[in-house]
Amino acid sequence: ALPIEGDESMLKGKLIHPELIHQLALCGHGSKILIADGNYPLEEKSSGVKIFLGLGPGVPSVIEVLAAIHSVCEIEKAQVMVPEDDREPEIFGEFRRELPDLELEELVRYDFYAACMEEGVLKLAVSTGEQRTFANILLTVGCVE
Repeated sequence: ALPIEGDESMLKGKLIHPELIHQLALCGHGSKILIADGNYPLEEKSSGVKIFLGLGPGVPSVIEVLAAIHSVCEIEKAQVMVPEDDREPEIFGEFRRELPDLELEELVRYDFYAACMEEGVLKLAVSTGEQRTFANILLTVGCVE
């Protein structure tokens, strides 16, 4: 947290990464944010600004990045990539715990890729060190009520 000159207050929330804060500040209602696992082909399958956060295997996790973004950003919609075999990835339960008021909209792999490549809609794509497969979530920014 950073002190403000002449003020005792400090930034609150779980997000302190300067570039992430900057890019989130540029998002508006309806902008999309991708948080991707370390297996996701971010360079080829996303538009918008790309931030590569992966420091090592599992660090940071998709859930850690989701919680940090959610601490500063209203989210109105969440889309996930589902496997072709209809099994539900374990991380979906973690997504639901972090976003309890949202349904996870399921998209098959190539529909998810298409949604992440929409020019002018996807504003930010974040790659993590997450090792679990299908641990990708596409968020739509909402409005603070």
